[in-house]
Amino acid sequence: MLSSRPTVLCVRRIHQLPVTSLFVATATRKFSSSASRNKQRLVILGSGWGGYEVLRGVDKKRWNVTMVSPTNAFNFTPLLASCAVGTLEFRCAVEPVRRYSPQVVAYQAWCDTIDFKQKTLKCMPATPPLSFETSSAPNLKVPGTDTETQFPGTGTSFKLRYDKLVIAVGAYSQTFNVPGVKEHAHFLKDVRDARAIRTRIMECFEQANQPYLSDVDRRKLLNFCIVGGGPTGVEFSAELHDLLHAEIDRHYPSLARMAKITLYDVAPNILGSFDKSLGSYAESKFRRDGISIKTRHHVERVEKDRMFVKEQGEVPFGLLVWSTGLAPNPLVQSIDALQKHEKTQSLYTDEQLNVLTNDGQPDPDVWAIGDSAIIKAAVLPATAQVANQKGKYLVKKLNKIVKDQEYTKPFEFHNQGSLAYLGDWKAIYDRSGAESGIKTKESGRLAWLLWRSAYFTMTLSVRNKILVPTYWFLNWIFGRDLTRF
Repeated sequence: MLSSRPTVLCVRRIHQLPVTSLFVATATRKFSSSASRNKQRLVILGSGWGGYEVLRGVDKKRWNVTMVSPTNAFNFTPLLASCAVGTLEFRCAVEPVRRYSPQVVAYQAWCDTIDFKQKTLKCMPATPPLSFETSSAPNLKVPGTDTETQFPGTGTSFKLRYDKLVIAVGAYSQTFNVPGVKEHAHFLKDVRDARAIRTRIMECFEQANQPYLSDVDRRKLLNFCIVGGGPTGVEFSAELHDLLHAEIDRHYPSLARMAKITLYDVAPNILGSFDKSLGSYAESKFRRDGISIKTRHHVERVEKDRMFVKEQGEVPFGLLVWSTGLAPNPLVQSIDALQKHEKTQSLYTDEQLNVLTNDGQPDPDVWAIGDSAIIKAAVLPATAQVANQKGKYLVKKLNKIVKDQEYTKPFEFHNQGSLAYLGDWKAIYDRSGAESGIKTKESGRLAWLLWRSAYFTMTLSVRNKILVPTYWFLNWIFGRDLTRF
């Protein structure tokens, strides 16, 4: 009885309030809730190197920020190869989008179409379908893409309006329409890919360890193939070599001698974007380490546990990692109102990163950054470094615009150099092609120190700045965890 009295008294007091008081209270609530609606709505498509940088730096007190991305995290891609072999744990390579909630409204969804005249977006959820929904893609593949997603759409779309739009949807893994790649190969684009690769590596060794297998079958299972001689393929090969010659050699000594790493590429040399001398250094080191390099080789098709190479014939494998470049995003492919690069289908932008309409005029309300866009006047490589610098530039521009100030300075790319890990505490660093500053190149242990210090300083959150060196130290002392779960 005592607990119910205050409730009754409160109700009586509310009924005794004058009508004018109720009106004032209601009006006040409406006035305060409409303040956020007066902000311009900024919608960011994608949570990659460009989109996440804009999300981090944009003034969230002045902008009404909405992010649309099929994943609710940013993937720190340079560390994915380390995560795939257990050198680092998966949480070290991700930053949560909802770190900025509730100032930012985030939807885990795909953007299917953009209406630039009406300033609307049609989006499809990338979350599990509810009981009254049916999946629009039961095979768990996004139509028109080369990668898989766990939840490609529920069939229940929704619309969003924008005042300003940032297109940073990135790109997908390029397969060159080789049959069977999407079904039987692993990509290395995000943490889910790294988890799948790590699970498959340990699965191969546990399968090969069964007593009833012949040595021929064991060698087939322990043949690890990597297609693509760029930085991703090279770094994964190096990390896998470190794993095989450390923990695997200690715990599976007989199987470690049967394991083989083969790197394929159609180009005459690996690491074609690096200085030629550094590429030669990497090739000679890999050959000393027993990593087979097969350049000028063409994969014709891939089947379960085997692929067919034009110059070699049938090649059995236990794991195939595919890292051969970038394919256009389906959203970018569907856009007809903007100018696009004829070959890559990337959106053309001006030097202030505004997209260009078909008549050649920049759209003042839409910007495109990252792998889905290129500057028409100066084509830059599709790298994380370029996307990140474009994101930082756009943050400055947006924070000026929201204050009704002009920011007419064009975007300038500052080449900070390229890094690639080669295993055994050795790496290469190339800044020989920079237009300004110190033009240098390094290889060996010094380049490895630059590699580790660069990735440590680039990790975004304080949490990961602590976790990354901690796991490096723990694995150096205790070794990698070979648990499969």
